[in-house]
Amino acid sequence: MGRWEPNAQGRLAVAAMELYSERGFEQTTVAEIAKRAGLTERTFFRHFTDKREVLFWGSAALKDLLVTAIAGAPDATTPIDAVAAAFEAAGAMLQERRDGARQRQAIIAANEELQERELIKLASLGFAVAGALRERGVADPAASLAAEAGVAVFRIAFERWVSQPGESIELDLPQLIRSSLDALKVVTAGRVVTEGS
Repeated sequence: MGRWEPNAQGRLAVAAMELYSERGFEQTTVAEIAKRAGLTERTFFRHFTDKREVLFWGSAALKDLLVTAIAGAPDATTPIDAVAAAFEAAGAMLQERRDGARQRQAIIAANEELQERELIKLASLGFAVAGALRERGVADPAASLAAEAGVAVFRIAFERWVSQPGESIELDLPQLIRSSLDALKVVTAGRVVTEGS
């Protein structure tokens, strides 16, 4: 085995996802992940702090995308619309990764520790979004409320997106984010929402 292998991080991530799906997260070891990827455990730990991080290593890039999108929103954009546009941009980035997102979501849903880590990730995104809004001059509590609402809208839209059956995708992720935000606006306007409306 050579000292350097191209795309080691990607290979480790693919191997881990396969093993988590086949055997379960708890039953999979770092040694097995490294072996499946044709790499060493030492190489694994150069890229990931532990086997959980394989499922969360894109969080920093997602956070950066959200912050950059909010910073780049036109000055006249309302805080909630800036947040929605940022999450729609994130949705567009994730759109091409639906199968991987579904696989990841199934792994997380089967493990309480991973569910907790996912909530921590979402909270971290909320903090970053609120900070980006404050940089735009949005005061609290408006910045925090818009950020938390955006995270909730994203989470609900994401869950709807990954749960759509098979290849029959009615709406893409950015569309689901926008429709979830529209539903939130209806709820906060005091109108009653019924199924199908």
